[in-house]
Amino acid sequence: MTERTEPTDLVDFSEMLARGQADAGGYRFDPLDPVVQARARRRRIRRRVTGLVVLLVIVAAVGTYLPLTLLAPLSPATLSSTKPSFTQPGAVVLTLPSVGEAAVSVTGAEAYPRTVGTNGILASSGGAGPLPIASISKLITALVVLDAKPLTGTDPGPTLTFSKADHDLYDQYYVLGASIEPMKTGSTLSEHDALALMLVASACNYADAVSTWAFGSRARYLSAVKSWLATHGLTNTTIVEPTGIDPRNVSTPADLIAIGKLAIMNPAVAAIVGSRSITVPGVGSLSNNNISLGSEGINGIKTGTLDTVGSSLLFSATADVGLAKPITIVGVILGGESRESLDRAAQLMVRSIRSGFHTVQLVGDGTVVGRYSTTWKDGARVVTGSRASVLTWSDAPITSKMTIKPVTTATDGSTVGSLYFVVDGAPIAVPLVLDGSISGPDGWWRLTHPHELLSVR
Repeated sequence: MTERTEPTDLVDFSEMLARGQADAGGYRFDPLDPVVQARARRRRIRRRVTGLVVLLVIVAAVGTYLPLTLLAPLSPATLSSTKPSFTQPGAVVLTLPSVGEAAVSVTGAEAYPRTVGTNGILASSGGAGPLPIASISKLITALVVLDAKPLTGTDPGPTLTFSKADHDLYDQYYVLGASIEPMKTGSTLSEHDALALMLVASACNYADAVSTWAFGSRARYLSAVKSWLATHGLTNTTIVEPTGIDPRNVSTPADLIAIGKLAIMNPAVAAIVGSRSITVPGVGSLSNNNISLGSEGINGIKTGTLDTVGSSLLFSATADVGLAKPITIVGVILGGESRESLDRAAQLMVRSIRSGFHTVQLVGDGTVVGRYSTTWKDGARVVTGSRASVLTWSDAPITSKMTIKPVTTATDGSTVGSLYFVVDGAPIAVPLVLDGSISGPDGWWRLTHPHELLSVR
């Protein structure tokens, strides 16, 4: 077995020390002395243990640092955001006549509660009491007659044969200065054509004759009218004769709005009152007394004039305001100055209602509302995922709220929040999406930025 020896340098060093000690005290150092060898072995062991401990400490430190930095959770990206603005619409200014009494109602826009108004009346002016309604009475007479003798589809209805008594009505109303049309004894007309003469040409003699034909007498007609008014809750309307020549035929704007709605719901009446002219056998071609027809969407209903109380107009109109279907407007003006002034007033009423509907652009598609940024120099924009607009009425309140969630990493197109609008109580939501991607940092950044990583809670 080969004997182990000390390294040459160590032996030389040991001999040098031994000589020094021998010279000093007479003792000569022997490197092969067992004591010296034991001490050398202990020193070697200590060095190895120390090296191993240092190595273990280094391994432990690296083994702890690497997971802490490479696997440490990331802090959420910093978000800066700005809620987009929009233009709040102004309040509508409805144009109502300054003379007489007026009211207007809108149907077909019930999704906008404030268009419904109070008791179905959007707006009114000049008072709400009963006033003479003149020939608007003929509309009530027609509705009451049709309640007893209805017309269906394009059926002209039963045939009326006019007697000598009916013929005499021409002279009676002529003396009163009322609107009349020829009616020969023994002549015949369909119910439809007779109604057209009383509604389009406003012929008083035909209104009187048709009411007697339908019910047999004036008294029975008046009884039927009273019952009809009560059935429909028209408690502020009084009818004493079928034509309106008597100023005691009165009604209120609210009642007339309701009557106008009943009229345009009846297909036969709606078709007649919307005709600009009619051609009746034995009578000829006649123009509608309602000069407002065709202006601003006005398609009915009835005029009325008495020299002692002025002119009146009950009208209907349709208006396209951006809804799926046009809205319907029913308005009335009592005690106006002339047909021409009523025509202008009705057109202004319709126009002002139409102007009260606004399409508000709330936000566009791809509008930038924020940006994420990270400590490792990555980032992406937050944009709206769709456009949003809303049809509003008048100055309906619009509020908005934006919520964006915190993110650490995310892919392009990810939904990160919502932009909420509330319009007159109805919600509208627009998604917010990421324009770009946010990726995590690479390993080198993690190893070289421990403070940013280890400070995350």
